[in-house]
Amino acid sequence: MESGHLPLGSGPWDCDGFRMANPPGHRALRKGRMSLPGQIYLLTTTTADRNPWFLDMDFAIATCRLMIEPKTWGDARPLCWVLMPDHWHGLVELGERDDLSLVMNRFKAVTSKRIRQTAPIPRIWARGFHDHALRCDEDIHAAARYIIANPLRARLVDHTGDYPYWDCIWL
Repeated sequence: MESGHLPLGSGPWDCDGFRMANPPGHRALRKGRMSLPGQIYLLTTTTADRNPWFLDMDFAIATCRLMIEPKTWGDARPLCWVLMPDHWHGLVELGERDDLSLVMNRFKAVTSKRIRQTAPIPRIWARGFHDHALRCDEDIHAAARYIIANPLRARLVDHTGDYPYWDCIWL
């Protein structure tokens, strides 16, 4: 492992900024997870208790605006993402400084803070996240199409372009 890059889950903070016991199965998500600078990850995180917080247009718009803010990502770079009513999918390229857990914790903390400025919601995001490091033989554009087609598969819209809460650097 390169100096300065910790395996995921080794940091002391969760997405709310304090340490808590992990729910069952949470540890299994972190097993074998590595943060590699320059690596592109397919990421998924859900809302707490799968509450559809982002059916609220104000919450969704506020969260989407934060997707383009550099402070949300540190030195990582979002390539493609979609905000669904009860979860978020994204392709994120790690930078040199921040590990994957820090990037996701920051994303959750920044978006939660913004939503809590307008509504007293105790917890926006569930603990943990799922990640998949794209291999050299995987088609990054196919992964992006998979992400932005999520609202279509969920039957939220009839055409991908009709869903307002997504972005992709290639489109």
